[in-house]
Amino acid sequence: MSVHELSASELIAQLNAGEITSTELTRACLDRIERYDDRVQAFLQVGAESALEQAQAIDQKRKQKQPVGPLAGLPVGIKDLLCTQGVVTTCGSKMLEHFRPPYDATVIARLKQADAVLLGRLNLDEFAMGGSCENSAYFPTRNPWDLERIPGGSSGGSAAAVAAGMLPLTLGTDTGGSIRLPAGLCGVTGLKPSYGRVSRYGLVAFASSLDQIGPFGQTAEDCALALEVIAGHDPHDSTSVAQPVPAYRAALRQPLEGLRLGIVREHFGEGLDAEVEKAVREALRVYESLGAKLVDISLPHAKYGVAVYYLIAPCEASSNLARYDGAHYGHRTDEKAMHKQLAEERAVLQAAGNERGLGQLDSALVRMYRASRAEGFGAEVKRRIMLGTYALSAGYYDAYYLKALRVRRLIRQDFDEAFRQVDLIAGPVSAAPAFRIGEKADDPLSMYLVDLYTVSANLAGIAGISVPCGISQSGLPIGLQLQAPAFGEEKLLAGAHLYQQATDWHRRRPQLP
Repeated sequence: MSVHELSASELIAQLNAGEITSTELTRACLDRIERYDDRVQAFLQVGAESALEQAQAIDQKRKQKQPVGPLAGLPVGIKDLLCTQGVVTTCGSKMLEHFRPPYDATVIARLKQADAVLLGRLNLDEFAMGGSCENSAYFPTRNPWDLERIPGGSSGGSAAAVAAGMLPLTLGTDTGGSIRLPAGLCGVTGLKPSYGRVSRYGLVAFASSLDQIGPFGQTAEDCALALEVIAGHDPHDSTSVAQPVPAYRAALRQPLEGLRLGIVREHFGEGLDAEVEKAVREALRVYESLGAKLVDISLPHAKYGVAVYYLIAPCEASSNLARYDGAHYGHRTDEKAMHKQLAEERAVLQAAGNERGLGQLDSALVRMYRASRAEGFGAEVKRRIMLGTYALSAGYYDAYYLKALRVRRLIRQDFDEAFRQVDLIAGPVSAAPAFRIGEKADDPLSMYLVDLYTVSANLAGIAGISVPCGISQSGLPIGLQLQAPAFGEEKLLAGAHLYQQATDWHRRRPQLP
């Protein structure tokens, strides 16, 4: 079996045993990126030189019998909205095309402390706003299982890089399903931790009450390994919870006799693809054969999840992205061209004696703001900013935003009630396998409904994971979603690991041309 087919945990074992060096593994990843990424387009940047320097330094530490971190020598990729000191961090946007953060995000600092090799920056929907990875300002990422299809979003590059065997481990973010959805559509394992479990310091914010950072790997064990490194309290993040970080890998072996799996009746209704339903129900039968008990439950307010999410998230985005005005942060328009246009308009109005028109001309500062934001943001980001600004405006705040917050609380109460009856909730990640690139580009509502099964976990702040559970007749992966109460990652990862010990879907790989 080649190194590209091995999981992160298996590669760590080989590195620790001296069966492979970090330099050899890093070169193998770089070779595969060079061979395939011109078609998959998972990477925005590849730091080959710096990665090899890191790998060689770690090999030297091992050679000298110095202590090394838990990820020592393992190449890791980063979704390009996690600040890395001195490294261009674009958020998939022209607005931040040249932004070099002066500090490391907490998760980046912890990866460095764990001796990971930071190999490259991965593509995403602009500012993490999208479910297909088509909204990047640079290029769409393609699904390694079918290069004409989307990988899911917004962490599409992070999922595609693992699926294509270019990296064993990557980091993404999940605001409404942006880890679980691409993991399901690309046939890899992706974990969304509980809100507050992983520090958001240094994450360029989309929706601050929903965003959470998490890992992609081939297996639940890979995700457990990564979570042990990045989880934990951080005084820089006031929402980071001061709870000890469990030994997640050790928890994989905990006995799960009598595991109660909740099956949400609302998740198996109209709109669910027949092949997806068949694969998910077969996964549930596997759990039954392993001794789990299936419990029928209801999440009655889940049907409002998408509507609530697409009020709260845009409102928070409107606030978070207000700072990108061309004066303080981000892209600034060509002021010479702008001043020239303003002078021409003023001359025309003066010649016509149009005093009213002259009075209505925007100031140079206002024009600079408008032009900078119009040029720097893409269509989907603009759409969400406008939705959020409208919902927060006078006369609409109570009717939309406050009402959405109240329904969000009801959604959380539904989960609280469900978890009094069950240990985990199981169901589909997405209603259908990956769709073709461009298929939903002109239908934003259809695109938003892609998040139907995932947004509620973010609204409730609970943990979720996607694991591969089948392949469609057209050769596309199908994902199973497991959800756990807040800070229930130990049982969540153990439940996912139990399934992967009994099946081999996570071992299936796309045949790249």
